[in-house]
Amino acid sequence: MQESGLNNQRVRQLNRQTLMKLVWRHKRLSKSQFAQHTGLSIPAVSNILEELVAEGKLSHSSENLSSRGLNGGSYQIPPEGNYILCMNVTPTSIESQLCNAQLSPIEEFERRSISAPSPQALLAAIEAIWHQRRKSWPKKTINLALGIHGQVDPVTGVSQTMPQAPWREAVEIKYLLEEKLGVTVLLDNDCVMLALAEKWQNAGNREDFCVLNVDYGIGSSFVINGQIYRGNLYGSGQIGHTIVNPDGMACDCGRYGCLETVASLSALKKQARIWLKTHPEAQHQDPERLTSRQLVQALHAGDERVARWVEDSANAIGLSLYNFLNILNINQIWFYGRSCEFGENWLNSIKQRIGFNPFDHGDALKSNATQINFGQLTRAQQVMGIGYLYVEAGLVA
Repeated sequence: MQESGLNNQRVRQLNRQTLMKLVWRHKRLSKSQFAQHTGLSIPAVSNILEELVAEGKLSHSSENLSSRGLNGGSYQIPPEGNYILCMNVTPTSIESQLCNAQLSPIEEFERRSISAPSPQALLAAIEAIWHQRRKSWPKKTINLALGIHGQVDPVTGVSQTMPQAPWREAVEIKYLLEEKLGVTVLLDNDCVMLALAEKWQNAGNREDFCVLNVDYGIGSSFVINGQIYRGNLYGSGQIGHTIVNPDGMACDCGRYGCLETVASLSALKKQARIWLKTHPEAQHQDPERLTSRQLVQALHAGDERVARWVEDSANAIGLSLYNFLNILNINQIWFYGRSCEFGENWLNSIKQRIGFNPFDHGDALKSNATQINFGQLTRAQQVMGIGYLYVEAGLVA
């Protein structure tokens, strides 16, 4: 009897989590909508909702969501809770979106260029943006959620390595900001930010999917059975450091021939700079001032040389992805980052190199057929993804 009781308690806990997940996704639901989504009876849903309201995890509104005129009201996350300031942080820019307690955006999305020659300068830039937002909401507690470029320990809140930074030491971001600002700080890698954004804001996602950010470097994050997979060293899924050419160029990680050295935007710009320096007749462009935007523009203007470089980079990404997909049997992939501006030809080259998943028999109409597409979330939605660290922490509390 005791074992049965424990099982029933576990089932009830899972049902509570399911209802909370639903309300975070949909923002506001009626009892009948909860029942439709879960398959639970109205009385069972009612009992759980009463508990959650009593605990302050949900609030009840008299607003009628039913078109049948039956008004049982609706349920939502209590709107009076703490705000969350979501940020995507690199040594050269900080993007920020302030969200209310329901993780709905308030105020405007902002991107600010910064110069951070030291960890102290980076922290000062984060603090300045927090103080700016706080002036608009002086009576609100505004916690921080940070997506950090590079390798991050989300448990201790330490930025372990930040490839674009001029420093190499680890930075205790969580501890230092909490001490200075007196608010809660949660942080993780910027690719985890994208995976959380997709998981919570895209209803079309599966339980297993992958997000790739092809930009300055190449980052990735995997969601398996609905959960972010980080690994013990918090570096899992980093496809950018798979070796595609053992005799290739040196990578920032200390090895040679990583995918990042071939297919990232920084690698493409380096390749273009080398070509420009060795072809004086083409130096109407300053090799040292070449930008990613210029590469994209050259591709779309029909520059065959750039098109060849971009196709080679896409082929390398596709081959690396093929191995990942076969090992993990993940068949839904979303691409983000400035390289997506290369367009459909770039994506199609990746798809061709991936070929097909040996477990996918090619019926594109099937719900589990392989999907490889550009991500559709806006940049503000992407940055808001890091705020769901608070949601996931609350679900297991």
